[in-house]
Amino acid sequence: MLKNYFQIACKVYMRRKLFTAINLLCIVLTMVVLLVVTAMLQTAFYPVGVEGKSERFLQINTMTQVTKDTSIKGRLGYKVIDQYMRKMKTVEKVAAVTQTQSVSVYQQDRANEFMLRRTDAEYWQILDFKVLSGRVLNDDDVKQGRFVALVNASTARKLFEKDAATGQKINVGGQQFEIIGVVEDELHLNSLAEIWVPVTTFPTSEYRDQYRGDFSVLLMGKSAADLPLIQDELQQVVKQINADDPAHWEHTYLWADGKLDFFARTILNHDEVPDSGAVQLVSGILLAMLLFMLLPALNLVNLNSGRIMERAAEIGVRKAFGASNGELVAQFVMENMLLCLFGGVLGIILTKLTLVWLSSSGIVPYMKVDLSFMVLFYGFVLSLVFGVLSGVIPAWKMSRLDPVLALKGAP
Repeated sequence: MLKNYFQIACKVYMRRKLFTAINLLCIVLTMVVLLVVTAMLQTAFYPVGVEGKSERFLQINTMTQVTKDTSIKGRLGYKVIDQYMRKMKTVEKVAAVTQTQSVSVYQQDRANEFMLRRTDAEYWQILDFKVLSGRVLNDDDVKQGRFVALVNASTARKLFEKDAATGQKINVGGQQFEIIGVVEDELHLNSLAEIWVPVTTFPTSEYRDQYRGDFSVLLMGKSAADLPLIQDELQQVVKQINADDPAHWEHTYLWADGKLDFFARTILNHDEVPDSGAVQLVSGILLAMLLFMLLPALNLVNLNSGRIMERAAEIGVRKAFGASNGELVAQFVMENMLLCLFGGVLGIILTKLTLVWLSSSGIVPYMKVDLSFMVLFYGFVLSLVFGVLSGVIPAWKMSRLDPVLALKGAP
């Protein structure tokens, strides 16, 4: 029976080529938009590669401190990380890293602007950068305050063209650094930068005594099971910070979050509550995707209704020979699902081409997004949902036609 349904569907779609093309275009465009967005969200929430250990580490980007009269939200100071978080017993590694800042690199008669981060050695142990040449920063580089730097591949090409960057010297904001390594370009939240230098190369040592500054922190456990323990211990550390801070804040809020929770807390501004809002964020994204699908689905319903009405005589013959309503619904839904699955395959192919183009075009610098198994599975499910949503209603409506009227070609 399925073979017959498939053969009938092929003949119907080949007979109405314009209708088939319009349906496919509607399906494919919707699929491409949704799959590209899904691939980007998965890369952000569940990264691989340089931040592939994200299931083992938490991150803190902001600290909120309040009194009865005022509230201040900002980045962490180095003292909070070095004096309090490095002593946490549940943490295997603690990495302190500044936010990216724009710096000028002077070369002979020209200057270029680049994004710079200052890091400690643990940063390079938590994140898995692909080293193209040389080496990364180590403990001695940081402890000795050596003026050494790493650059990404694009920066190396821009500064030295075809010459090897390792061993070259660059003037960064008036400070002279020697390049000790080149790493692959990255766009992820914690790894995005073009130049990295040791945290101990600040022009002054004032940063060491600051409760507030420009730092983020990564807290890595031995396994993913350690993360709840780290979060619990952090709240005990917060009490100590609050007691020691000479500003005497009434409350200090620090939350260590995984990727999804971090984005949710940032977007929804859940700075003073334990709940990051991840459920609300995911629910909102799913609702937005469903609403985005609704318009093309309704369009397909209208197109399918018109197509099926033209087959009223066929429906009458089928019913006259004993076909049940359920069999007719199954046939028309199967036809529609086959079309949607074909459109889904085309959508996945075009999504792949779109992601390749986005990654190579430079529209989003350093972007590397690819299709994963989960995105492919989502595309398959999306095709089935499209087929059911746009096929069931018109199929059920037409299956209930009066056989006599249907044989006359009238609804």
